[in-house]
Amino acid sequence: MYKHFFGLKENPFNVNPDPRYLFLTQHIQEALACLTYGIETRKGFILLTGEVGTGKTTLLNKLLDWLRQKQVATAFVFNPRLSVSQFFDFMMTDFGIPCDTRAKSQMLMKLNHWLLERYRAGERAVLIVDEAQNLSPEMLEEIRLLTNLETSTEKLLQIVLSGQPELQQKLAQPELRQLRQRITLRAKTRPLTLEETRGYITERLRTAGGKAEEIFSPEAVEALHRHAGGIPRVTNLLGEHALISAFVDQHKPIPAETVDAVARETEFCEPVPAAASVPAVAMNGGNGALVQTLLQALHVLTERANRPEMAGAEPESHAKARADSVE
Repeated sequence: MYKHFFGLKENPFNVNPDPRYLFLTQHIQEALACLTYGIETRKGFILLTGEVGTGKTTLLNKLLDWLRQKQVATAFVFNPRLSVSQFFDFMMTDFGIPCDTRAKSQMLMKLNHWLLERYRAGERAVLIVDEAQNLSPEMLEEIRLLTNLETSTEKLLQIVLSGQPELQQKLAQPELRQLRQRITLRAKTRPLTLEETRGYITERLRTAGGKAEEIFSPEAVEALHRHAGGIPRVTNLLGEHALISAFVDQHKPIPAETVDAVARETEFCEPVPAAASVPAVAMNGGNGALVQTLLQALHVLTERANRPEMAGAEPESHAKARADSVE
């Protein structure tokens, strides 16, 4: 609804892990380099950890894009709450290995044969497991045993485990010490600094077709960083609702007050007195506030349509502009 108003071609703060929007901070570049180096040199186990919302899945999607360009076979397990048999079935299917049995021994034989064929052809295979902090110790041990698929000099399967800091705590358990000792490389994602938040917002708006200086005031960017604590996912959520609120109020560039109000409403800052005026924009507060905001936006559009200068036959350019604004 706000794209035409702000001169955007698409939503700049979509929370989906779109690799086009990956902002390469120094830490992200180091993590990506660690992952690609570990895979190219057949290091076996690589660990990627980071706090919730710091871009791990987006980074993994960027890695997957790179692997596909290199024509590397991949299996991406994004739901770790699987039984052992389900996990193996999912992995084999994603690798594209035909298997007419669910017996683990037969699956392992087929996987080993397939990996050896790829190795002889000079090709690699990578298993990526996201949200690995939710894996059971039993499942983690099964994954460790996959690294036994090897030649006398090389690991046949490269494995990337990605998860929240709780994954490191789980790996510290005595019963998982064999797995912990096999992790050869470790990468981390971290919250953004204020300067990185400025670059992050600028790059996302540029990718979406807009200009940051025309959309967010410098004070608004500082407010986004302060309320989000440098967490990209929270920055996206606050940025999205700030765009909606500013469109309703017809504010451009967006002032810091709009971001502060959105943060209060969405409980990303300390509560404010009930008498305070806060736009009805909600992220976690249910559908009612969001519906109210959308109604306000429609009211703005209706008022525009009913202005005297808009009466009568409407030029095609005006019709197109109104249609774009409600996309």
